[in-house]
Amino acid sequence: MFEVRIHGRGGQGVVTAAEMLSIAGFEEGFWAQAIPSFGSERMGAPVVAFCRLNESEIRSREPITSPDAVIIQDPTLLHQVKVFEGMSPEGYVLINSSRSLDQLGIGEFVGKLPRGHAACLPATDLALRHVGRPVPNAVLLAGLCAITSKLKLASIEAAIRQKFKGEVGDKNIAAARDAFAMFTTVDIKKEGARAHAQTV
Repeated sequence: MFEVRIHGRGGQGVVTAAEMLSIAGFEEGFWAQAIPSFGSERMGAPVVAFCRLNESEIRSREPITSPDAVIIQDPTLLHQVKVFEGMSPEGYVLINSSRSLDQLGIGEFVGKLPRGHAACLPATDLALRHVGRPVPNAVLLAGLCAITSKLKLASIEAAIRQKFKGEVGDKNIAAARDAFAMFTTVDIKKEGARAHAQTV
């Protein structure tokens, strides 16, 4: 089973991100599950959501405590919430930021992960450029797709189409493609940080 925990703030589309990731999993024949965390839903409050992908039926309904991947939609949570708690030592970390992992103060921690398993992506910047709104969820899913190779970009695009219709969907897909290209235009595991995508 591949388990993803998504951290963000109210208004950033955290729950929608988990739902889109589960739809992308369905597109590829996985059993998939998206679970929101029901706490404060006010704008700006910390929010967490979970997604599981598996090749057989998923029976667990509990929050994910040992994630294989963590997406952090708001870097201000890094020193406020235990976003890395329970992470697999072979796991993946993707952070919405134009800063580097060292600049965020977590370079030493993520440096213990396998090379290429931790990255920063300027998802909000891409969303603003293409969509006109600071909602980074679709962009980050494309980034996760690129660094993990667990899903195809086409599946992420299909999920975006299901959640966002017409021109809004087109713009989110354009942003997602840009994000994916930032990682796939170079071999991030060999060459490190390039094209705004900061990795270790």
